[in-house]
Amino acid sequence: MIGLTLGTAWAVRGHFGHEQGAAWAGGISALALIFVAGRREWYGRVLPVAFAAAVGWGMTGMISYGLVVGYGMSNNFPNALYGLGMLFVIGALFGLLGGGLTGLSLESSENRRVDWGSLIAQMVAGGVVVYGLLVRQLEWFMTPPRSEAWAFCLGGVFALLWYTARKGFSVTTRVALITGLGTGFGFALGNFLQIVGIVAEIPFNMWNVMEYSIGFFGGIALAYSVFTSEWPGGGHRVGPWENRVSFVLLFLLIPFIVFQQSLTFHLIVERFTAAGEFERPELIGRISTMTALVILIVMALLTGLRLRRARNRFGASEVYFIFVAYLAAYILMGYIIHGAIDGKSASHLHLCTVNLIVILMLARMQGSPFSTRPRVQVDSLKLCKVFVALLLVVAVLSFVAVHLHDGLPGTQDRFTIHSCDFLNY
Repeated sequence: MIGLTLGTAWAVRGHFGHEQGAAWAGGISALALIFVAGRREWYGRVLPVAFAAAVGWGMTGMISYGLVVGYGMSNNFPNALYGLGMLFVIGALFGLLGGGLTGLSLESSENRRVDWGSLIAQMVAGGVVVYGLLVRQLEWFMTPPRSEAWAFCLGGVFALLWYTARKGFSVTTRVALITGLGTGFGFALGNFLQIVGIVAEIPFNMWNVMEYSIGFFGGIALAYSVFTSEWPGGGHRVGPWENRVSFVLLFLLIPFIVFQQSLTFHLIVERFTAAGEFERPELIGRISTMTALVILIVMALLTGLRLRRARNRFGASEVYFIFVAYLAAYILMGYIIHGAIDGKSASHLHLCTVNLIVILMLARMQGSPFSTRPRVQVDSLKLCKVFVALLLVVAVLSFVAVHLHDGLPGTQDRFTIHSCDFLNY
């Protein structure tokens, strides 16, 4: 269920992009995780945990990877391997930060609480230092001339893992590393599936397949790492003010930024006009903008009233309600930005709706997902073996991809290859 949820949310995220889109999808993943977990002590912390997840997944939304996808489509092995390999790195950064901050918020307890102010300061400092060293000094460019924000996120990951190691948050370290492997593989595999779909001329948005892949495999890895780990009992108590602030950030600020950046009148009219499929783009744009705003307001009001009625004592029904509301509203935003008001839509959005129905069915059939033999420490040797195996799979996928085509629209070459024809055989 977690894989389907994050895959669906990440597929919708492709319509909005950037940090705000990733943050909304990340918050959805945490809501699903806590509902499936069924731990009463986690229900009361659902809003702060979801916000921490939104921050973690949202941070890496600043990374530019359009050119990297083009490298993966190259018709020579070195560039294709570089493309899929760097997508593995970028995807891993998503999972490391998203899974790491989710795990850290769950592992925090009365006896060992996270100093969030200190951690964020260290992550920002780590990002600045690593970016300055790798990009400004060594000029290790991944996607020239586009943004190299991946290096900033990498520094944040180093600082996060250093913090969890120093403070003894071993479960969080395990969750971050496993989730990172899942998202890294999912992104590289997604690029390969995109290439296969284009070559086979499948009439579907194959970019969206790639986005679904990173979410699906990242969600599976997140769920596996959480449900096979041993968590401290109890956890720290969440005060009313923490819930209020988290609610405002999750249900008001993030949706407002998504609305402001993608669904305001002038932006949506510009999009509809460029599409050339709308007879009256201004009228449809005005109705679309108002509809999106109403949906977001209704979502926030209904969720706020439901949580207020619970009086800071949340149970499974409250978690289920806000999870469904948050995911359903996100899918509706995807429909609106595609012109649903004028009867336009996309097949991949219909699949998102089907996924939502399946998710709701699975939610009613969930038993206890936790392992009977949970782990606390990181099995470094096992993770290294999995890492090496995944890299070999990525290399094989790159080799196969090169032999599927002679060049695709959007192909990019990071390196100029001379006299390397033997690599294509």
